[in-house]
Amino acid sequence: MTTPIPVQTERYAECVGASKRIRWDIDQDVLRGREFDTSHKFLPDSMSGVDQLEFLSEDEAIFLSQIQGRTYANIFGLVERFINCKVLELSEFHWTGDQVALEALVRFSDEELKHQELFRRIERMIASKMPQGYNFLAEPNAVAAAVLSKSTWAVLGVTLMIELFTQTHYLKSIQPGSQLSPLFKDVFLYHWKEESQHARIDELEWVRENVGLSAEERNQAVDEMIALVGAVDGIVNAQAAADVGYFLSVKGAALSDQKVKLLHDQVLRAYRWQYILSGIEERRFQKVLSAMITGEQMRRIEAAVAPLIASAAPTASARVHPILEF
Repeated sequence: MTTPIPVQTERYAECVGASKRIRWDIDQDVLRGREFDTSHKFLPDSMSGVDQLEFLSEDEAIFLSQIQGRTYANIFGLVERFINCKVLELSEFHWTGDQVALEALVRFSDEELKHQELFRRIERMIASKMPQGYNFLAEPNAVAAAVLSKSTWAVLGVTLMIELFTQTHYLKSIQPGSQLSPLFKDVFLYHWKEESQHARIDELEWVRENVGLSAEERNQAVDEMIALVGAVDGIVNAQAAADVGYFLSVKGAALSDQKVKLLHDQVLRAYRWQYILSGIEERRFQKVLSAMITGEQMRRIEAAVAPLIASAAPTASARVHPILEF
């Protein structure tokens, strides 16, 4: 076993300082008494891929974007459930140690609870504007229990992936000419502000966890991370089918079988990019991961995600962006 690395107090202190500086409130800063306008898209085309479905009318494309926006809120309500559980667990390492690191993790947890509340409220606000019939399939507590049964190394890898892709999503949301809801733009903005600090803490904790593993434990953890990515893909596969079914029940009764297939394939491609590839392909994620694993382990990961990359949405062709830090 390798001797644990010293806690990098100054890096945790930077996260604490940023957390204090950018602290925001759901009502005063994000919602500000507004409601969603159903004439606007909720996700940019570069995320939703609705602009690739040329057979949809403008009204249909906007509605499909709104369905994806509702699923976005539900997905984040789900993933932040298990992320917060893991953060609370990680904080125990610092209880009687570095109190700056402990404060960083406590703030991280508090912010994740706030994000869960934000996305629950977004779900309810969108639900009030949509016809009945939408169904989010995954149950957050069951997913959290399944994820948390895996090693901390694997969970931290997936967590960093998630919190890095929120930053790519923010970049997509500020692209011009997207007809994007001003309210959803602010959801992207304020979520990014705090998640950019969370990603820094994820990295610190992942590296700290890594040095305490034996080669055999790390090898097993790589397999567990691959399994978790596969589980995410299973969730988005099922939700893509449910969302397309809901869209068809409301808007698409006249679509041919061929167009229905194109619709389903595009939504699945978009979801795979949104919730897996936009994180796993980030340069920062790749840099941290490659420094901890062997070439053979990296090849296993690449083989596992290769089918997802092959099916990525055309709108995501220039996917990798530098990470913004607030």
